[in-house]
Amino acid sequence: MAVLSRFYGVVVGMLFVPLLDAHFHAICGEHELIVSIQSLAVIQGDAPDNVRRIVLEWASRHQSDLMIAWRRCAARLCPQAIPPLP
Repeated sequence: MAVLSRFYGVVVGMLFVPLLDAHFHAICGEHELIVSIQSLAVIQGDAPDNVRRIVLEWASRHQSDLMIAWRRCAARLCPQAIPPLP
C-alpha cells in the first residue's frame, strides 16, 4: 500500500483494486477506515469520531489530489505524497 500522508497518528494509504471504486485507507492504531474518494463517505471500517472527523476533513481538502493519486495507481505509477493537516 502506498502511503500518501501522515497526520495526528493517522496513516493514509492507497491500494488500487480494479474492481472497486476510487477509495483510500486511513489507519489510526487498531482502527481502519476505507473512504470513497468521490462521495467522501466511509464505506467500511470504524474509528473514533475524532479520527473520522479529521480524516474526512483532510479528504475534503485534498479530494482532487486523491483522484490524481488513484489514477496514478491505476496506471501502475507511484502516487505523489499529499500534505497533512496543519
